[in-house]
Amino acid sequence: MIETDRRGALRAGAALAVAGALTAGCSASGSAPTAHQAAPAARHPAAKSPRAAPAPRRFPGLPDQIAHSPRDRPQVALTFHGQGDPATARSLLTIAEKADARITVLAVGSWLDEHPELARRILDGGHDLGNHTHHHLTINEMTEAEATAEITGCADRLRRLTGSIGTWFRPSRAETATPLVARLARRAGYPHVLSYDVDSLDFTSPGAQAVTRKVASEVRAGSVVSLHFGYADTVAALPAVLEALDRRGLRAVTTTELLT
Repeated sequence: MIETDRRGALRAGAALAVAGALTAGCSASGSAPTAHQAAPAARHPAAKSPRAAPAPRRFPGLPDQIAHSPRDRPQVALTFHGQGDPATARSLLTIAEKADARITVLAVGSWLDEHPELARRILDGGHDLGNHTHHHLTINEMTEAEATAEITGCADRLRRLTGSIGTWFRPSRAETATPLVARLARRAGYPHVLSYDVDSLDFTSPGAQAVTRKVASEVRAGSVVSLHFGYADTVAALPAVLEALDRRGLRAVTTTELLT
């Protein structure tokens, strides 16, 4: 009965958050990136004062490019490409927090230039914040100088806004980094490249139910899921995704917690 009540609370709080998001005008029109719940007592309460931004760290025994964690704990990481309508981003953060979930945001540097307040909003919610290049171009096809500028450009914005270059680097418009890009990321201070083993395909705007089905059918303990800010389908799907995880005993945590 306690578990049933908890899930019921999760559904109710999530539904209220989605309604608020849609009322606030979170629509897919003009918000797409250029690329490809009353909740139980919080395990990770949002900070009442600004959080210090953690620095990247090395995880011994894990590969330089990480697609998932070991499968021995009932946790997953929901990772979001940070770009698009800031109202959609705020709605997704609020939905996650009402469900006592924490996420990882890989932010685009030029997006942070336009919406610098979101860096602190993400951190103050207890989430991870990382680097998704400065202009969100196809980094694996760039020269060394161009790719370096994309990585360090975003890192510089993160450092200026938060005091750190961010916890993770993910290449733009690519699931994995080329050896050159991975080397340049290490040089910039990111020991690991963050990939993923579940692609929600939410950027194709397939509908909220399709996003939920895709994630629920492929996610496993230790999975890293790729999602995006900027899409109304993602806002509408997130409560159902979190409920599907809850039914399977999986908890959404930051990537840093997943790997620690």
